[in-house]
Amino acid sequence: MKKLIFATGNENKVREIREIMGDLGYEVISMKEAGIDIDIDETGTTFAENALIKAKAVNEICHELVLADDSGLEIDYLGKEPGIYSARYLGHDTPYSEKNRMILERLEGVPDEERTARFVCAVAAVFPDGKSEVCVETMEGRIGHEIAGENGFGYDPIFFLPEYGKTSAEISPEEKNAISHRGKALRAMKEKL
Repeated sequence: MKKLIFATGNENKVREIREIMGDLGYEVISMKEAGIDIDIDETGTTFAENALIKAKAVNEICHELVLADDSGLEIDYLGKEPGIYSARYLGHDTPYSEKNRMILERLEGVPDEERTARFVCAVAAVFPDGKSEVCVETMEGRIGHEIAGENGFGYDPIFFLPEYGKTSAEISPEEKNAISHRGKALRAMKEKL
């Protein structure tokens, strides 16, 4: 079976990718499982640039099909913060519970119609021959007024989906994969593969 290496150390992402890409005939493995342990400097100014930087760095080591994503939360009221700095927002080691609390504080008193936000995901593929493809997708919503839900991770507990009347941490993983930025970007990439 051909290998597809996903350039991440995040086990939640690897699980999502396996669920979505599982029927392509590739063995989906993480960088760690592939024995690759490198620090990749994300110097891009967009999600797409950062995804491509990560995929190329891993591909240069293994010369296999490598996928990488860069994703994050853009909040319109905060000038699209935290954006490409979503994982590093308030510092690398700050737990998401603290990041979520800070965002809710910054949006205190802001009406719903001004709390628009989106999750953005860019998925880059670098093929064994060095060619590359990038797909970018979004999931629109708004920032809720409280932390809610146990499913999901990261900013999911504050990302409110009006059509569901719940946060993305309150819907099932199957529902989330069907509508999420990462799910859409992975399915778009799956078409290209």
